[in-house]
Amino acid sequence: MIRKYNLDKENKITDQRLFKRRREIIAGILSAPFILNSSNLFAKDEEYLTFKKDMEFSTNEQTNTIKQITSYNNFYELGSGKRDPMINADRLKTENWKLIIDGLVENPLILDLEDLVKNYALEERIYRLRCVEAWSMVIPWIGFELNQLIKRSKPLSSAKYVAFESILDKDNLPGQKRNTLNWPYREGLRLDEAMNPLTIISLGLYGRVLPNQNGSPIRLVVPWKYGFKSIKSIVKISLTSKEPRTSWNEQSPSEYGFYSNVNPYVSHPRWSQKRERRIGEFRKRDTEMFNGYAKFVSHMYSNMDLKKFF
Repeated sequence: MIRKYNLDKENKITDQRLFKRRREIIAGILSAPFILNSSNLFAKDEEYLTFKKDMEFSTNEQTNTIKQITSYNNFYELGSGKRDPMINADRLKTENWKLIIDGLVENPLILDLEDLVKNYALEERIYRLRCVEAWSMVIPWIGFELNQLIKRSKPLSSAKYVAFESILDKDNLPGQKRNTLNWPYREGLRLDEAMNPLTIISLGLYGRVLPNQNGSPIRLVVPWKYGFKSIKSIVKISLTSKEPRTSWNEQSPSEYGFYSNVNPYVSHPRWSQKRERRIGEFRKRDTEMFNGYAKFVSHMYSNMDLKKFF
């Protein structure tokens, strides 16, 4: 059983310096070999996750505070305001969660959260998050590379894309009572994007399981794309031969492209993408191509017109 932590209490006591020190201690402990089993997956309080610190892909930029990360975000299933996901977090019911992996695969899977935590070595990935609304954060996610799940499902040669589907629960989720989007929320990636080592499945942040308002219990993180591509509260991953439908592209195709790579040279009709406001900072900063991850991902788009395929 994975328990959630008291967010109000955590917001009062979290200090980034203390967290970083705790992270160093945990990383030191984890540098020694250990057997992964249910008894050592968590610390004394089960909401703590066991993880290793990534040294290859993580940024060394200052992380946003847990209060900023959990109180300012977009999660339309819980409401359209930035604080609505925090206010309505308890409306997301995550007990007995199942993740289905199906479609063009040899080995379809049905997994629960314990399966994911026990069978995949978790890493801390400190990533920049860039919203299409021209604000950004730096978040210490805990998770594992999506390619591990895909490899386990054994994709067929006809699989070219990966489709993601979020929870549908109109009885409990206040945002789904409105026709803001065609529910459930859907997203998609090309298969090579999904297999890129930057793309992760996140189960936590700041060393603990994901708070509901950040997409508990399972979410996608694709750091070189705008934040809405990182679908929250995933219930199904399907491998397909054709480009899948995605929610915002379906709602407004002239505003939200399938790829939605961070690109300061292609503006959204409502927001210039040249600059961004880092939450917690006063001055805006320049936005980098692919959100600063070009060396890891630009090769996937070398023959594409990114103004056309935005």
